[in-house]
Amino acid sequence: MFRDGYHQAADHAGVAPYRPNSLDGGCPFTVGADVGAYVEVPQRVPESARERTSPVSFEDHFTQARLFWSSLTPVEKEHTIRAYTFELGKCYERVVKERQLQALANIDPVLCEQVANGLGLPVPEATQPLADVSPSLALSQLGRTWPVDGRLVGIVVDPAGAADGVREARQRILAAGMVPLLVGPDGGMLDDDLPLQRSFLTAKSVEFDALLLAGSPAPAPDALVSRDAQAGEASAAALQVDPRVVLMVAEAFRHAKAIGGWGSAELALEAAGVDSADLGIVVAQEPGEVIDQVIELLGQHRVWDRFEVSVT
Repeated sequence: MFRDGYHQAADHAGVAPYRPNSLDGGCPFTVGADVGAYVEVPQRVPESARERTSPVSFEDHFTQARLFWSSLTPVEKEHTIRAYTFELGKCYERVVKERQLQALANIDPVLCEQVANGLGLPVPEATQPLADVSPSLALSQLGRTWPVDGRLVGIVVDPAGAADGVREARQRILAAGMVPLLVGPDGGMLDDDLPLQRSFLTAKSVEFDALLLAGSPAPAPDALVSRDAQAGEASAAALQVDPRVVLMVAEAFRHAKAIGGWGSAELALEAAGVDSADLGIVVAQEPGEVIDQVIELLGQHRVWDRFEVSVT
C-alpha cells in the first residue's frame, strides 16, 4: 500500500511509506472501525439506464458572465468594453464578430451596444432572458489595495543623469519586493553595479507595471534636440527626445499606469503629451519621494480615475 496517487499532498512522517515493512514498526497499517476509520458497506445498486447527456445547467452560458459584468465598477466596465472592441477589431471575419455580439447581447445590452458601436456593426437583440443576478464585491478590483510583490518597474535612465538616483530607486524597488528593470539608449552598464537590462529598442511599456523617468538634474536648454543630432555628445536629450521613449511614456499613460520621475523627467512627459499634474503622475526632485508615491499607486493596480467613463 503506497501513500501516493491523485491529490496526495500530505507530508507523511516515517521512513517506509508502504506495508508490510520491517523498518518503521509496521507503519502505516490499516486502522479499524473502532477508531473511526472508513468502512466499506456493500449496497445494492438499483436498476437504471445509462445515457449520454449533459445536465440542464450545462446549457447556461450567460449567468456567470452577467454576474461578472454586473459586479464591475463603471471604469472596469469601460475597460471591458474597450478590450472586447480591441480584440474583435482584429478579427477580419464579420460572421465571427456578429456571433460574439449575439453572445454579448445575452449578457448585457449596454455591453453589446458599446462594442457593436466600436465595431461599426448593428446591435443584435438578446435571444434569451437576461439572468437575474446579485453583484458580488469579490469580482471587482476597485476599492481595495493589493500587494506589490513581483511588480515590474521600468526605470528609463538618462546617460547624463546621476547614477546615484538610479541606484537609490533600484534599491527601494527591490526592498519593496518588486523587480526594477533599467532601460537605456543601448545595452551595457550605466555604472559598475547598474546593468541596463533593456534598451530603447527592446523595451515595451506593456512589460512594466509602472514607469520611472530618471532625468538629469539640470537639463540643457537644447534638451529637445535629438540625441543623434548631438553626434554622440553626452546630453540630457537622450531621455526626452528618443521617439521610442516618447511612445513608451504615452502608452503607459493611456494604459492608466503610474508614472514617476525626477530631474528633467518633466521634459519627457511634455514630449509625450502628458501633463505632470494628471492623476497618477508623480514628479519630484528626490527619487525616494517619487518611488514611495508610485508604490502606493501600484497597490491599486492602475490609476483608474485618470479617464472619464461613458457607462454606469
